[in-house]
Amino acid sequence: MKYDFDKITDRRDTDSIKWDFAVEFGLPADVLPLWVADMDIPTAPAVTAALIERCRHGIFGYSDSKGEYFEAVRSWFSSRHGLELKSDWLVKTSSVVFALYNAVRAATEKGDAVLIQPPVYYPFYKAVEENGRRLVSNELIFEDGQYRIDFDDFENKIVSENVKLFILCSPHNPTGRVWTREELKRLGDICAAHSVTVVSDEIHCDFTLEGYTHVSFLNACPDMAEHTILCTAPSKTFNVAGLQCSNIFIPGDELRESFKREVSLTGFSGINALGLVACRAAYEGGAGWLDELLIYLEDNLGFLRSYLASELPEIKLVEPQGTYFAWLDCRALGLSDKELNDLIVNKAKLWLDAGNIFGKSGEGFQRVVLACPRKTLAEALDRLKRAVRSL
Repeated sequence: MKYDFDKITDRRDTDSIKWDFAVEFGLPADVLPLWVADMDIPTAPAVTAALIERCRHGIFGYSDSKGEYFEAVRSWFSSRHGLELKSDWLVKTSSVVFALYNAVRAATEKGDAVLIQPPVYYPFYKAVEENGRRLVSNELIFEDGQYRIDFDDFENKIVSENVKLFILCSPHNPTGRVWTREELKRLGDICAAHSVTVVSDEIHCDFTLEGYTHVSFLNACPDMAEHTILCTAPSKTFNVAGLQCSNIFIPGDELRESFKREVSLTGFSGINALGLVACRAAYEGGAGWLDELLIYLEDNLGFLRSYLASELPEIKLVEPQGTYFAWLDCRALGLSDKELNDLIVNKAKLWLDAGNIFGKSGEGFQRVVLACPRKTLAEALDRLKRAVRSL
């Protein structure tokens, strides 16, 4: 490989939320973190080079982007995902989570019902409830080691609860499902039939495993374009979340103007100057780096799979199809959620994402980030094995 993903980069004392704030989160200082969705792998050299060049200029005033920025984004999604985007659809925001909050306000009124599919990324819950909307859950069905959508419940909930907005996670976090074109179209047809707006969070779209292909909701359901908010960002793909730059695409004029009004009401006035630089550089020059990273992440998954089978058969891997997460089924350990979290944090000295934060159906599971050097993953698994053997 051209790029060395095995290299350990010490992130301590860099104000990293992941590495420097365990005590502030109420955890022991010596936990090994594999929780929040950022990578312990430096970004693509093309991004670093562009940031260094921009920093040499020395002035970081109010900034925006011109045509070259959109062309970089457009070309990336066209070449890698077959998605054709238009410049007038684009609204740049600081993050996808920020966009979710504004999308909820733009597409619904207080008291309206918003549907999500647990176990799912926990800010979805907050974006609904903290905006005074009513949360409706269409629980994913877990059977034969994999998750699937309960379409009958999906439509029944939309009708009975008078759902106005559906927040889709695609690929799905934390389960790792990559929804098929057929599944997405069926969701879109139901939403179209009942006048439901869709927010499609596709931030993990660049992470699919061999044999699986991400299909954008806009491609699967073109008839829903006027009623869709598509959320994208380079932050997960290129490990630049701290640079605060996301690209939100809203084809419908009325929905886009409503979204922009909500963004304006927050006082948001512009994107981080370095975020704009990083995004353009990533999409223009980071493809080769990402291609190699995907191979490395798949190898990490293989290492995890083999380790669990031979050393920790009590813990089952829910086979992911995308994202850089592993969703671990720990229910065979026979522990309550409190006991499981105690095992992970205080005995294994690990900081993972407890499954219950993704919803009640996540109880008994743990989410692990695989985007780290192999040595880090191996140390985490050894810690986990020692803890489990102590039971």
